[in-house]
Amino acid sequence: MKKFFKSYTFKAFLAVLAVLICGSILAALTVENESPFTSAVNFVFTPINRAAAKAASGLGNLRLYFRSAKYYEGQVEELQKQLAESREKVVEYEQLEQKVELYEKFLEIKQEHPEYQFQPASNISSDPIDLYGTMILNRGTLHDVHVNDPVIYEKYLVGVVTSVSPTQCTVSTLLNPSVFVSAYEIRTREAGYTETTASLADNGLIRLAGATRTTAMSTGGIVCTSGTGGIFPKDLLIGEITEITDATENISSYAIVKPYVDFDNLIDVFIITNFTK
Repeated sequence: MKKFFKSYTFKAFLAVLAVLICGSILAALTVENESPFTSAVNFVFTPINRAAAKAASGLGNLRLYFRSAKYYEGQVEELQKQLAESREKVVEYEQLEQKVELYEKFLEIKQEHPEYQFQPASNISSDPIDLYGTMILNRGTLHDVHVNDPVIYEKYLVGVVTSVSPTQCTVSTLLNPSVFVSAYEIRTREAGYTETTASLADNGLIRLAGATRTTAMSTGGIVCTSGTGGIFPKDLLIGEITEITDATENISSYAIVKPYVDFDNLIDVFIITNFTK
C-alpha cells in the first residue's frame, strides 16, 4: 500500500485532482451559471482547445499556400506562353518590315528601269563553309527563270543563275571565280571586268582587272556593271575599291573591290528575268 502512495500513478492522480480543485474554485469565483466541475474542465482544456484551433488554422493556411502555389505556377506558365507568342510576333513583324523595305527599293528600281522584269525569290539553302556564297533560290523555270539571269539585292549585283530546275535555281555569286562581269569605275569611267580567286573570295573580295598601270582609279571608287556582254544590265552597283595593285604578269593594274552585298546574310533577293539589252 505504501508503494502505491509513493508511485508515479498516485502522484499524477493527486496533480490532476489539485488542478480540478483549483479550477473549480477559480470557476466559482468567475462564472456563476456553470457547475464547478464544468468550469474546472473548461479551465483545464480551454488552452488545449485553443492550441488545437490554432494548429487547425495553420493547416488551413498551409492548404491555402499549396493551392496558391499551384495557381501561381499556372499563371507563370500562361505568362511564358504569352511571352513566346509575343516573340514570334516580333520576329514576324521584323521579317515583314524587311520585306517592305526590300519592295520599296524594288519599286525604285522599277521606276528607274520600267523595262526590267523581276521575280522575287528567297534563299532556301546555302553552305556556310562555301567560300563563294553559292545559293539555292525558290524560283525556277515555272517562274520564267533561266540560266544567266542576273540576281540583285536592292540596287546591288549579287550574281547570276547558273543552273535551274522547275522550282529552284542555283546562283553563283560575284565571289565565284567562274563569274566575270563587265564593269567600270564611275569617277574615272575606266572599264574592265571583275574576277576573283579563292584567296580573295575567302576574304569576301573581288578585283576589277584590265586597268592600265597609269590608272587614275583610287580607293573609295565605286564599281558598277557596264552592260557589255548582254548578261547584266548597266549601272548595277558592285562594290567599293579598297586598294590599287600592279599586276605581276603584265603591265596592267587592278583594283581590289569589296562587294556591297553581304553574301552570308542574304535571304530575299530579286531575279531579273528580262531587260532591254
